[in-house]
Amino acid sequence: MDALEYARELVAFESTSHLSNVPVSDYVEAALKRLGFTTERINFRDAAGVDKSSVIGKLGDGSGGLGYFGHTDVVPAADWFSDEHGPFTPQIVGDRLYGRGSCDMKGSIACMLAAAEQITRQKLRWPLYVACTADEEVGFGGARELVQRSELFHEMVAGQTRGIIGEPTLLEVVHAHKGSYVLRTTSHGKASHSSTGLGVNANLAMIPFLFEMKRLYDEIENDPAWRNEEFNPPTLTMNIGINDHTDAINITAPQSICRVLFRPMPGQDAESLLNRARQAAERCGVDFEVLSRGRSVYTDPNSEFVQSVLKLAGRETSRTVSYGTDGSMLTDLQNLVVFGPGSIEQAHTNDEWIALSQLELGTAMYRKLIDTWCL
Repeated sequence: MDALEYARELVAFESTSHLSNVPVSDYVEAALKRLGFTTERINFRDAAGVDKSSVIGKLGDGSGGLGYFGHTDVVPAADWFSDEHGPFTPQIVGDRLYGRGSCDMKGSIACMLAAAEQITRQKLRWPLYVACTADEEVGFGGARELVQRSELFHEMVAGQTRGIIGEPTLLEVVHAHKGSYVLRTTSHGKASHSSTGLGVNANLAMIPFLFEMKRLYDEIENDPAWRNEEFNPPTLTMNIGINDHTDAINITAPQSICRVLFRPMPGQDAESLLNRARQAAERCGVDFEVLSRGRSVYTDPNSEFVQSVLKLAGRETSRTVSYGTDGSMLTDLQNLVVFGPGSIEQAHTNDEWIALSQLELGTAMYRKLIDTWCL
């Protein structure tokens, strides 16, 4: 099978993050086994009680070699652009494959499976690992479970396997990306018709906390200590969202929820910001919880590994990106880059697509990486 065939079959699985990804994981595991990989499943249930599964496979013996990381969950597609073919009915139009996940990132997984199909196990001197996780789009849950529980991942760390995160970069080499920290605070009140004076508006406790978050936002946007000019934008781009879930203005809000997201860059003390937010919540009398911690990723662009990937990719320089990947959970691996087919500009759009030429080139690039570090 070539990458296009794999991509079409992968896209056909409706694996939106709020649903189970077990069926598509079954498909990936079957494909890996057919290609001669030994496999390991990491099953878990998410916070909503939905069954999830990550798959990691190993081809060859020993340690070191090359590891590929992808994710099988996708974002929702409720506003899909076409009535002629749905988001999970892959469709070729011209030189593009349309479908949810075609770019982010089932097309990339397809390229690695197609590249692995071209090699012979007996010729491997070092192993090839392929890992496909759940819940990357909603907080890296699958990668977190993989890091904690996978024997094959622990083997990769011990052997310092070179890691490729296959997110869409148009096959440019990305040596660093921002992290992602998400916290949630909740204040509690009592619902009542506002005319009675008997209710307690939860927003009144949340407002002082929001004031403190605005002060923190102003600091990290303007203080040079929180900037890193290697990134665009060069700040943590802190984002604040609030919701009191009331249906009418004449109801006192029984609860008010604030979520805060910030994206730390390499070398920044994200935990200190988290602690300051926690202390502000305590002063304001609102509940505080950390929803996710995703570390930034950085591999020295002058390292032998990055320079080797650049040479294989025919690129002069590597770059940084401001989004996060499963790499936030994989930092026990010292050599990580993001390198995959497709453009991030097509990811999460209502007409998501990947160029057929990117599927062909992605397969060729991954084959080069396998030849270099596994054969």
